[in-house]
This record gives sequence, C-alpha cells and structure tokens, in this order.
Amino acid sequence: MRPTPYYTNNDIICVVYNINYDIYFVTIDIFANILYYIYKRPGGMCRMDRLVYQELRSWKTSSSRKPLLVQGGRQVGKTWLLKDFGQREYRDCAYFNFEETRALSSLFEGDLAPAKILESLSAYLGRSIRPETTLLFFDEIQECPKALTSLKYFCEQAPEFHLVAAGSLLGVSVGKTSSFPVGKVNFLTMYPLSFFEFLKALGEDPLLELLQGKTSFDPLAGLLHEKLNGLLRVFLFVGGMPEVVQNYIQTRDFVSSRGIQKEILKAYERDFSKHTTATQAVRVSEIWRSIPSQLSRENKKFKYSDVKKGGRASQFESAVEWLRCAGLMYTSVNVTSARLPLSGYEEHDRFKVYVNDCGLLGAMIDVPSHVIVLGHSLFSEYNGAFVENMIATELARKNEGKLHYWISDGIAEVDFLVVHNGMILPLEVKSGLHRDIKSLRVYAEKFKPSRIYRTSPRNFECRDDFANIPLYAVGLFPEMLHLT
Repeated sequence: MRPTPYYTNNDIICVVYNINYDIYFVTIDIFANILYYIYKRPGGMCRMDRLVYQELRSWKTSSSRKPLLVQGGRQVGKTWLLKDFGQREYRDCAYFNFEETRALSSLFEGDLAPAKILESLSAYLGRSIRPETTLLFFDEIQECPKALTSLKYFCEQAPEFHLVAAGSLLGVSVGKTSSFPVGKVNFLTMYPLSFFEFLKALGEDPLLELLQGKTSFDPLAGLLHEKLNGLLRVFLFVGGMPEVVQNYIQTRDFVSSRGIQKEILKAYERDFSKHTTATQAVRVSEIWRSIPSQLSRENKKFKYSDVKKGGRASQFESAVEWLRCAGLMYTSVNVTSARLPLSGYEEHDRFKVYVNDCGLLGAMIDVPSHVIVLGHSLFSEYNGAFVENMIATELARKNEGKLHYWISDGIAEVDFLVVHNGMILPLEVKSGLHRDIKSLRVYAEKFKPSRIYRTSPRNFECRDDFANIPLYAVGLFPEMLHLT
C-alpha cells in the first residue's frame, strides 16, 4: 500500500490508501516514518528509479503477456526491482528463492500442472496466490530446472497469473537445459545503472532533464558542462552496481564504495567455482583477471596469449562465452565491412572484451580514488580504458549486449558501429581533448555515412558531417542523430 497526502493542518494529515481507499488519520511524524519505510527498497536500501521499470509496466498490461524471464549479471538489481515492482503494482508479491530455500525444488517434482504447483506454493506461503492481483516471483530459478520448465505450462494453462522469474546465471543455464520453454516466455535483460540513472539516483534531476530535453547540438553552458564531467568522473569510479551507488549516496565515501566493489568481485569469483567444473573455473578466472591488462593496451584486441603464456582459443573460447552469457562481460566483434547485417561481416577471432561495469573495472585495477579530483586524468588513465569500457556498457544495454567495431589494419580504427533505423553509425571514443578524427575520416571516405560521431570530454558540437557528443551524454546516442 502506498499512502497519498489528502490534506494537512497543524498536527494531522489525512492519508488515503490507494488500494482499498481506507482513510487513516496520523500525525505528521508518523506519516514521515510511513514515507521512510514505503520508499525504502526491499532489504533496507532506498528505492532507485530504473529505466527498465516502464518495460515491466508494459509487460503487465500486454495482451500477449507470457511469464517473464529477467536476466542479468549478479547484483545488478534484479531481485530488488522485481520486488519493488510487485509491491507498487500489485496487492501482493509471492516471492520464492530457489537458491536460498533449496527445499522449494521438491514442490516441482512430478506433475508440473500450474494448478498443482500453485496449490503447493500457497500452502507453503500460508496465503492465496491470486491471478492478476498477485505477482508470482521465482528468484534464482536456474537452481531448479523443473521450475524453469514449468513456465511453459503457466503460459499455456494459466496465462491469467502474472509470473516473473530471475536468475544471476540464467544466460548460462538457458544454454544447458534441453527443457527450456522456447517461445513460452518473454525476456528482459537488466544491466548496472547507466550514467543517466546514476544522475537520477543522486537527485540531479534538473541536469538529467536538461540532457534528455536536448533538441540540438548547441553546447551547454561551460559551468554545467564541467559539472557533468565532474559527475562522470565520480561515475567512472563508483560505477552502476546498485549497492555501491546506494552506499555512495548515503556516505559519499569512496573507500567504503570500493570495499563493496571488492566484495562483488569476490562473489563473482565464487560463482566461477560453484557453477563450472574445476578446470573451467580456472580458465574463466584467468580470462576475467586478464581483462584490465587487455584494455590497458593501446591495441585492445583480445589476445589469448595475454591470458596465459601459450594460451590458445581452443583452451579459452568456452570460458569467454561463459562470462558473456553470465552477463559479466561484453564482447565487441570486429567487422570487415560496414554493411548490413553487421553479423554477416564478423571476424569471430578478432574481438575486444569489456567488464559489465566501469566501477568494477576500476576495482580490479585498484585505481586510487584521488584521481577523481584531478581534472580529466581519470579519462585518460590506462589508455582510456575506463572511458571506452563505460561507453561499451552504455551501448550494450541498447543493443542486447551486441557490440561491433571496424579496423583497417595500420590505418584506422572506429571503436563502435551502432545500427539504428537501418543505418550504421560510426562512433569514435576519445578520452582526451584533442580533436583528431583521422580514423573517422578514413571510415567516411570508404563507407560514405551521412554523419560521423565522436564522444569525448568536449562539449556538444556539430559541423558539416561531424558531431561531438560529450561522454556524459552518450546515453542520448544513437537516438539524437536527427539533431542539428
């Protein structure tokens, strides 16, 4: 239930409870406490608005709604968001965690008819699970393959029930099980907070609205531009993992935020051992730990020999795929030609890798917090690794994790090619203030795009066929291509 203020006077406030319209009179102090608990996240953290929330609302009202599978790396906020969604949009949220309560799997033995499962779950929960007014939530569903299979029968036999399922390693599990309910589920992928979501979480709504309301490439006022660059430096250190962001909001302490990042990295390492074979776990760990050094080179092409002396694709390909499917790493594949479809021109043995969160990358390298206040130095550290990684994470969420780049050996390299409205848009990433766009010009001469794009610490700029997008505004790309 969410209270809404109806009227106030000196000591009394009237609160209308939205679901049943029951009216309660409470003191202002009590009402403040109500608001505090209402707007705390499940598990004790304040609620952060996520852009993906609107997709959940669209799913709820869709006439073609199926059980929803929410994927994403561990600790990107899946559980919190779905619980919050259940509390805000439904009368009740029936939550079941198959990792936390292993015995729940026994309820899915034998017959997978939804009526039987719902009867058992209701008895376990001690309350009724009602269609349309209850959000049924299966968490860490990859721990119970039969629960995953049951989604097919919920889709076919009980479509009136609103069912969501989540799992930190769903991407890995989906590829393994032969009983996956193909065609019987909707998918949604979650990522760490974007920079725009970070601004929202910090309470910088006016700056966010200013960016999202841009109608041209006219530069921002210098003061605002520098403030946004400063906030971006903070984001490069803190990153977008919800628990880290929440800690920073509450404490403004970079040291404690870094401590949480280190704990997340340890949890990832534990997953390697828990969810793979002993041999595979070693290889996954070796790939994971090599990412910072791979990105710190000027030529960021992934090299198996940099993972381990004498390393070969045959040894490590499956480990790379495991990390990608687990949502912990993105790969950007080189294309030999900038023509549609890009997948038809992929060179699968030439690719780059990026960590799913720029803050975690900083924790892996252990970059010190003092660089945040040293102008643009953080942008250029490690050959611009933080900036390029951040741009990769912003683009990945817009293209289902698929990234591409183009290289002309010894001549030019364009960091990202983005497909939008049937067009291929070249985007070069610059961590410094220099104006060089030689690679973009080589690309333009060869493929004749209508416009070439650079993202850098510089302000908005557009001249002829070239546009510069500030690093902090890359969340507007590629939708802003129509601006002049």
